[in-house]
Amino acid sequence: RGVQRRAGRRGALAAQRCCCVDGKMAALSSEFSDLVGIKKQLISITALCKERGLVHSVKWASELAFSLSPLPMSELPPPPPFTEEDAQDLDAVTLAQSYFDLKEYDRAAYFLRDCCSPKAYFLYMYSRYLSGEKKKDDETVDSLGPLEKGQVRNEALRELRVELSKKHRAGELDGFALYLYGVVLRKLELQREAVEVFVEATHCLPLHWGAWLELCNLITSIDMLKSLSLPQCWLKEFFLAHMYTELQMIKEALQKYHSLMEAGFSKSTYIISQIAVAYHNIRDIDQALSVFNELREQDPYRIENMDTFSNLLYVRSMKPELSYLAHNLCEIDKYRVETCCVIGNYYSLRSQHEKAALYFQRALKLNPRCLGAWTLMGHEYMEMKNTSAAIQAYRHAIEVNKRDYRAWYGLGQTYEILKMPFYCLYYYRRAHQLRPNDSRMLVALGECYEKLSQQVEAKKCYWRAYSVGDVERMALLKLAKLHEQLNESDQAAQCYIIYIRDIYSCGELLEQAELSTAFRYLGQYYFKGKRYDEAALCAQRCCDYNDAREDGKALLRQISQVRGQGEAPATTSDLSLPFVFGPLSNNTTPVRHVSPLNLSSVTP
Repeated sequence: RGVQRRAGRRGALAAQRCCCVDGKMAALSSEFSDLVGIKKQLISITALCKERGLVHSVKWASELAFSLSPLPMSELPPPPPFTEEDAQDLDAVTLAQSYFDLKEYDRAAYFLRDCCSPKAYFLYMYSRYLSGEKKKDDETVDSLGPLEKGQVRNEALRELRVELSKKHRAGELDGFALYLYGVVLRKLELQREAVEVFVEATHCLPLHWGAWLELCNLITSIDMLKSLSLPQCWLKEFFLAHMYTELQMIKEALQKYHSLMEAGFSKSTYIISQIAVAYHNIRDIDQALSVFNELREQDPYRIENMDTFSNLLYVRSMKPELSYLAHNLCEIDKYRVETCCVIGNYYSLRSQHEKAALYFQRALKLNPRCLGAWTLMGHEYMEMKNTSAAIQAYRHAIEVNKRDYRAWYGLGQTYEILKMPFYCLYYYRRAHQLRPNDSRMLVALGECYEKLSQQVEAKKCYWRAYSVGDVERMALLKLAKLHEQLNESDQAAQCYIIYIRDIYSCGELLEQAELSTAFRYLGQYYFKGKRYDEAALCAQRCCDYNDAREDGKALLRQISQVRGQGEAPATTSDLSLPFVFGPLSNNTTPVRHVSPLNLSSVTP
């Protein structure tokens, strides 16, 4: 009866989960039931953003609109409303837009200074902002190297903040002006105020993707995301999917993106690229490569996200494919940030680290806020043993995006080389907080704790790394060696046995040196326990490896000598090795039964 009750409860819980998922899907499908209406909204917001020079929002909305079926002429949305103020400012706005398109921002602002319409006011303020940004970038490139911190700032920001705050208090800012006000506050590092203004901007103009994207950059945790009062709009689903990807909640992000594709956006190259990035973030390399190849077929001249694609090719050491990608992007546009990063990865794969760093520097001259270039340049400086430059590069990456676990992890590695364990412990902890289920972070934390003589914490980290899926197959070995150092022979033997079982059951025999270490220890362990049969088997296996052959032969001689004296072997057999000598199989996966210290649920 108890079993029936438990089964009944499980069935009820499963039914509740299914209902919950079905409810979410139903809510999502109802939001996207009117695709014609969504297409009209996208066309309208594209026109509004285009008038204001918001080119990235125009591109995003246009790509999304293109993925939907075209509308007949009778269904096209009407042009934006045209007021008397717009008519008065028409000539000045048209002239200023021409200067704005030519990047003559000061000239555009001059001719808009006396205009009154909201569109003209936004263009006037936006021109001043971009003028300050352009001067700042020019001064940075001219006077400072790519790693120099400097105090170069956009001098227009404070004036813009004063003027926009007055209008904001008076309630005179529209959705676009609120977006610009939020950008100014973010640049001045007034993060809390910026979040409030961006939320207000999304309420005022929910279809402007730029405001949602800026808000993404300021949200640091899922709790902060849940605390925000956001408008109920179909665009919110795209925002949440993007946010989940940024917060490393990849399962939830993929569910969102697949739901959006099923809702009618199956041809959206934006969604396909985001799915590829999500697979890249969880290190599902095969799936990510497959999606990127599909994306390249649909949009062969696309440069956006190709730096991420090159990272995958680099990890797989696919030199011909990476070379082809680099040449292809050079033909399309050699002066794009992504192109420079791809070429940098290509040279890095060829171990030409000076050339690789040079191309990452070029990328940063084109865009000083390019996160990937800062991180990759830090890696190159690490390869060149230039730790001070690597630290500066990683710190710049963190300034651009505090959620970049690669930069935190890189800083930890750098300070580890400098033999500063307390520093590297701090940075590895930050990386672990961002990637709690990444075994590499946990192994690095364990090594730090071990150096600081905090063996209990080190044990927790190593076992946790194994429990979440050890990518590099190092956690159990390190745990076994730690037990060995602490004279905890039974636990060390357990770890070695699980390690050998995992290697054999997965058909991986690449780490022969480490296997020999395991067999050598187990041979001595069984010999001391008077279990001569198991000891002999381990000794025979030691003879298969060059570095352990002499130890194996010596142990076999000892066993023969003991047996010749007629000493009785031990009868108990708690730790046996029947699986070690079976055939290799790719169909079985390791089963994790043994739990030394029972630490599988402990996170440091």
